[in-house]
This record gives sequence, C-alpha cells and structure tokens, in this order.
Amino acid sequence: MTSLFLNKILPVFFLPLGLSLLLVLVGLVFRRRVLATAGLVLLWVLSLPVVADSLLAGLEGPVGRVAMGNLRSADAVVVLSGMIREMPGAPLGEWGDAVDRFEAGVAVWQAGKAPYLVFTGGWLPWRPAARPEGEILQERAARLGVPAAAMLVTGKVGNTAAEALAVFDLLHNNKSTPSGREAPRIILVTSAFHMPRAGALFKKAGFAVQTYPVDFYQKGGGHLTPQDFLPSAAALQYSELVFREWLGMAFYRLTAAM
Repeated sequence: MTSLFLNKILPVFFLPLGLSLLLVLVGLVFRRRVLATAGLVLLWVLSLPVVADSLLAGLEGPVGRVAMGNLRSADAVVVLSGMIREMPGAPLGEWGDAVDRFEAGVAVWQAGKAPYLVFTGGWLPWRPAARPEGEILQERAARLGVPAAAMLVTGKVGNTAAEALAVFDLLHNNKSTPSGREAPRIILVTSAFHMPRAGALFKKAGFAVQTYPVDFYQKGGGHLTPQDFLPSAAALQYSELVFREWLGMAFYRLTAAM
C-alpha cells in the first residue's frame, strides 16, 4: 500500500499542474515573485501542443505499429490494464482512451503469434468493490471468439511492476507455457508512452520481451500550425502523461537501488 501511495499519489505534486501551482503558492506565501512567475511560465510552456508533442516523441519513439509479420512466435501475448471505466448499468464497463491495447492484443493472438492471451487484473485498493480489469477484458475477448482455454488472467495488481511479477507467476512458476522455459517469451502490448517503463520492468521480471506499442498520442511528423503554439488543456494532459512516466521510471530505479 505504501509503495502504491508513493507511485500513484505523491507524484501529483511533481507533475506540471501540481508543480506549477506549488511554485505559485510558495511564491505568494513567501513573497518570492520569481517563484510565482516560474510557476506560471512552466504551466504556459507545458500547455503548448508543440512542447507536449516533442515530449511525447522522446518517450514514444517513431510513430507506427510493428508489422505483424515482423513479430516472432512467443509463449504469450500480454495486454496491460488501463482501458476500462466501470460504469453503473454497464456490466463490462466502458472503453477509455487505451482501448487500442485490447484490440491489438486480440489481433496479435488471432494472427497466431502465441498460444496464450494474458490480461492483467488491474485494481486499486481505494475502489475495493471494483472488478479486476482483466476479468472484464477476458469476457470481452470471449465475445470475439477467443476460447477460455487460451486466456489467462492475473490476480489483482496495482501497478506495472506488480503486473510483471504476476504475469511471470502465471507463465513460469505455474508452467502455463508449453515450454516452461526460464525466460518466457512474450509479446507485450501497451500504450506507446508506457512501453519504455513497462518493457524494462517485464525484462527485469525475467521475460524475453518483444514490444508491440499502440495508442500513440504524438502528432507524428505533421506540419506545425498556429494552434501548436497556443496553450491547450489537452497539451497539458499529454505533458503530465510524460512527466508521470518519467517519475515512474525514477521511482522504480530508486527502489531497485535501495
């Protein structure tokens, strides 16, 4: 629980909006105009689409999916949680922005790249009544014709590090893969912005990883327009997304060194 708090909640104060407001507040309280001004300038700069797109490009890498024919056979296709919003009256929830993870994972499995399709049981302790997301995704995949025998779901997991360890337990310790090899081979499917951190954590957990990034947010080589230099809430959201990933990577590196 402490690790989850440090990883999910504390970073809010180091993200663009929280950090900017903190600088402004400190500047006003201690009458330090330079701090208040720095907070406003930081908020303005990180709200510019041209800045947010550059930050995304550095995190996501080249825009475009890996050609299906370039994927090697693996023991499992692993789809990370983070795309379902539970909603009253919707037993299988509603799709969020990252639905590409699910659709791409199913497509890779249907292409015969692995015998198993693995979903992670994303769940947060402050929503105890919520269903683990992997169970919902399993039901949705079954409606698309994926047989139950080909699907695996982890237990409840609260972050990417826990997902990696839980999937390893499924594929290695429980000998779910045909080979039972020491380093299970997986095709990892998640959003492009999240792939650098996720790929590193799954490799650390003991997997041989092929990455299949989807759900790209950067504009990708388009010509600049006047709107790219005007602040927007969407651009600030993308900047926060990048900062959150940077903080996540720093957190895991710090805890690994402790």
